[in-house]
Amino acid sequence: MHLVDTTLFFSPTSGGVKRYLTAKHHWLKGHTTHRHTIVVPGERSRFLPDDITTIAGLRLPGTFNYRLPLSSRTWRATLDALEPDLIEVGDAFHPAWCAAAVARRRNIPLVAFFHSDLAHLLGRRFGLGIESAVGRYLRAVYSRFDLVLAPSRIMCAYLSRLGVSRTALQPLGVDTDIFSPRRRTLDLRRLLGLPEDARLLVFAGRFSDEKNLDVLRGAMALLGRPYHLLLVGGGRSAHPSENITVLPYRRDSIELAQWLASADALVHAGTAETFGLVIVEAMACGRPVVGVRAGAVPELIDQRVGELAEPDNAASMAAAIRRLYDRDLGTLGTAARNRVLRRFTWSHSLNIQLANYASVLTGGITLPEFGAGAEVGS
Repeated sequence: MHLVDTTLFFSPTSGGVKRYLTAKHHWLKGHTTHRHTIVVPGERSRFLPDDITTIAGLRLPGTFNYRLPLSSRTWRATLDALEPDLIEVGDAFHPAWCAAAVARRRNIPLVAFFHSDLAHLLGRRFGLGIESAVGRYLRAVYSRFDLVLAPSRIMCAYLSRLGVSRTALQPLGVDTDIFSPRRRTLDLRRLLGLPEDARLLVFAGRFSDEKNLDVLRGAMALLGRPYHLLLVGGGRSAHPSENITVLPYRRDSIELAQWLASADALVHAGTAETFGLVIVEAMACGRPVVGVRAGAVPELIDQRVGELAEPDNAASMAAAIRRLYDRDLGTLGTAARNRVLRRFTWSHSLNIQLANYASVLTGGITLPEFGAGAEVGS
């Protein structure tokens, strides 16, 4: 079977979607006989079946090196030439419409992965009217798909409220050999010129509005010394301060794992996470996490592996960080690692995905139940 993934959300400095697609590619190659091709924008067009095929596009200013190919005809022709048996689309823009046309013509299954809550993100910026309009657009797009995968229960429930009925829970995963406590090799306090008693926190990800870095900055201002925050990411500049250090994006997964594993804990103030891949990566490194009660984060974090703060509240974030340091970080980190090994390895995740693919290939889709009281990982 030839599986083809396509999305606009792929660039040299993009985050979770890129890590998902490349990890999926390597896992399928090493564990199955399926062929797998990724079709994404690039600096120039390259047709590489069973690898990363790129379609030349203009670089979008103010983004994380994302590019936008303007020709829908080229996108459709590229997908068609690959002769896929199933197409998965990772966004709701013109790749979705192109893939739908190809899938309909070839009579093959069409699957979407709901990576980003576009309606919520635009609603935060432009208001509820835009959020409602985008919701209607998503319903129109996804009505053309045989199945829509979502990485968390809260996103499955959101799609159901939109009127998207053919959904399935599809958690993401991490490479637990790369993201491992064994990566705790950096003497970050010495590297950053901090005293030995510094309480060192880390955030890694895009420096974009939905990550709420202003909440983290506010929390650090309230905490003061000996707390110190290391911001690792790309995008527009985050302002360093006396107890905040900013580092550029780390492209290499091993390097990112070293920074995560060598800090005391991850902090994450984002409220629009559909999954929270970096949270699971930090947990795999044996690090506890301070997150917020919003989005999919509470499905990952509870008292056994970290602390939760109220969303958009720097004082609550600061209080949650203080609570974390009143506990045994080693015990929390061990529990976090064990949770990932049980629920979030790529083998676990992608075996679920192959079962979801089989359901659309055979026409026998069985939809899971997504109760509001679904258990947080144990």
